[in-house]
Amino acid sequence: MTAIDYIAPHFPRLNLDELAQYFADERVWLKVSEDNHAEIKQILISAHYVLQTHDRLCVEISNHGEDPVNTNWTTVWENHELLAIYKPPLLPVSRTTRNLYGTLISLVRRHSPWTQAQLLHRLDTETSGLILLAKNSYADKKWKKNFERLMQGKIYHAWVFGRPSWNEMTLECEISEREDSAIRSRMYVVENGVTDYKNSKFSKTHFQVIRNDGARTLVECRLFTGKKHQIRAHLAYLGYPIVGDKIYAFDGLYYLKRFQGPLTAEDFRILGSEHHLLKAVRLELCIEKDSIQIIELK
Repeated sequence: MTAIDYIAPHFPRLNLDELAQYFADERVWLKVSEDNHAEIKQILISAHYVLQTHDRLCVEISNHGEDPVNTNWTTVWENHELLAIYKPPLLPVSRTTRNLYGTLISLVRRHSPWTQAQLLHRLDTETSGLILLAKNSYADKKWKKNFERLMQGKIYHAWVFGRPSWNEMTLECEISEREDSAIRSRMYVVENGVTDYKNSKFSKTHFQVIRNDGARTLVECRLFTGKKHQIRAHLAYLGYPIVGDKIYAFDGLYYLKRFQGPLTAEDFRILGSEHHLLKAVRLELCIEKDSIQIIELK
C-alpha cells in the first residue's frame, strides 16, 4: 500500500490532490529509530512510497480545526480504580477523523488527576449518559478482561416517535450491516430471504414504556448484549425510531443529506432534535462478589 492510500481514510475531508500537496510540502515523513534506539531520524517520503511492516508514518497538520463539542462532562461516581462519567451529547468518547483533543478521554486526562484513564466501553457521539472508565493502566488491564462480570446491567432511556402498541417487550434477533446499504455503518435486523448481510451477531434488548407525550414516547431499554447501534436498530425495526436519529429515523434521509451540506433548522425540526435522544441512565456493577453497585443519573 502506498503512503497516500494509507493516510487517505484518516483525512476524509481532503481529496487526493490536497493530500498529495502534503507530500510536496514535506509534511509527511517516516520516523526511524537507529539500532540502539538512542536516535530517531525523520525521512521524507513521496506519496507513492510503498509502506513496509512496522513503518511509523508522521503527518504535520497545520491550521488544525476541530468540530465544536459539548465539554460539560462530570464525575458521577468513583472508587480507587473506576470512574463513572456523565458524557454530554455530541462529545465523541475518543479521537475521530476530525477531533483529536475535543474528546471525552482527552478531556478527562487533561482536566483530572487521572492522566492514564482508559475507556472500558463506548457510547456513540450523540448518545449521552453514563460511561465507565478505568483510572489507570493497571485498572484497565484488570477490568477489561473481567468486563462481562463487572458490567451486570446497562439501562438507557430513549424518546421515540410514535406510541408503541405494547407496554413492554423483549426483542431477540441477529443484527448486521448490509452490503447493499447506502449507509455503511447502519445495522439491520437479519430477516429470511435477504442475503446481503455481512457478519450477523446475536442481540437482545428489553423495552418498557415509561410515559407518552403527544406523538412521542419515553422508553426504558435494558441491554442484555452490547452490539453496535443495538438499541437504535431494534427500535427502528419495531417501527419506533429514536427522535433525532439521523441514521435510523426517516430511513437515513438526513444522514445522507449531510453530505450535500449542513442540515437546516427545518431539518432539525422534522428530526425533533439536533442529536438523537438516547441516554445511558443506569449502570449495575459487580465489583465485589455477591454485591451490585448501582450508579444512576438523577
